[in-house]
Amino acid sequence: MYISSNIVFNIDFLPLVAKNIVDIIKASTGKINKCMILDLDNTIWGGIIGDDGISNIQLGELGIGKAFSELQMWAKQLKERGIILAICSKNSEKIVKEPFINHPDMILRLDDISIFIVNWGNKVDNIKYIQSILNIGFDSIVFIDDSLFERNMVRKMLPDITVPELPEDPVDYVPYLRSLNLFETTSYSDEDSNRTKKYQYEAKRAKFKTNFSSIDDYLKNLSMIAEVAEFDDYHTPRIAQLTQRSNQFNLRTKRYTEKDINKIRKSNQYITRYFKLEDKFGEYGLIGIVILKKTNNNSVFIDNSIISCRVLKRGVEEFIFNKVAKLVANEGCNKIIGEYLPTPKNTLVKCIFKEFGFTKDEDKWVLDVKDYQERKTFIKEK
Repeated sequence: MYISSNIVFNIDFLPLVAKNIVDIIKASTGKINKCMILDLDNTIWGGIIGDDGISNIQLGELGIGKAFSELQMWAKQLKERGIILAICSKNSEKIVKEPFINHPDMILRLDDISIFIVNWGNKVDNIKYIQSILNIGFDSIVFIDDSLFERNMVRKMLPDITVPELPEDPVDYVPYLRSLNLFETTSYSDEDSNRTKKYQYEAKRAKFKTNFSSIDDYLKNLSMIAEVAEFDDYHTPRIAQLTQRSNQFNLRTKRYTEKDINKIRKSNQYITRYFKLEDKFGEYGLIGIVILKKTNNNSVFIDNSIISCRVLKRGVEEFIFNKVAKLVANEGCNKIIGEYLPTPKNTLVKCIFKEFGFTKDEDKWVLDVKDYQERKTFIKEK
């Protein structure tokens, strides 16, 4: 290689470079892991808390404890990048929470964990419960457990979940997991660091929901308020990220960079709106966008409408379509044109245009603005 091309290093590194490039490409197309579910005993600390007690589990700088501390540090770094951390362990909740509160060498604390599921039930059912609260695909979840039995059970029953085959020696945990590059991303925004708190609120909402016999009563009592505004410089990173990460409620699955969003928001050809939501439990943050493109025939084309999976089925879809109809009417246009481009992950919105009164016209969907029937929603605009 030196003689032929002046390359003075060994080419054995090329497969590693190729893998990392592919990981970035996959992340840019929305194929990303969003959540890491962790076991406790012999996974994030050494020993069995129920038998050994808080003073005898292995953590910290001495001996094998350092390997578990490094795993916690890696998980903490992922959390600060916006990866959701959840706990799933067969244990007594009161006992296992004690190290998170009182152990001086614990790096992860309860505030770092979005969903904490500890009981004596089987882990497959508990993971399904975690997934139902997060409302993300199983293929966006990574499950870390030292038990070969538990890993094989989850692989068999939930085949879409990524289950790394942890090495036997805890010293090798972090080097191995880092080598897999499971959490590649193409963008990062300030909201990522607050994602844990948002999902902690979500767990509280799930518990609150059990107090009501009807969905309408539940939604009414959430006291939801939306903020609606045009795209701006401050929100551009999060808007671009939403287009890159969202797969389920994504009509056309177009991915935009920050440069793309800046170009769109500065063009007179587009009408843009972002949507933020809050309720009695806290803020959801930026949860939806609409990009409308004006056409030459007094119509508006929905370039894309995206809603975060965190808020689906809460009336957000109805609120946004009501808003779109008003925006188009205010522009003096009489038709809204929509398009659904199917992907393996966006079947959720396959019938959305039909549900909102659009009529199929070849490969597009068309709605006369005057015919739009405003949908019921319990969300008030700020």
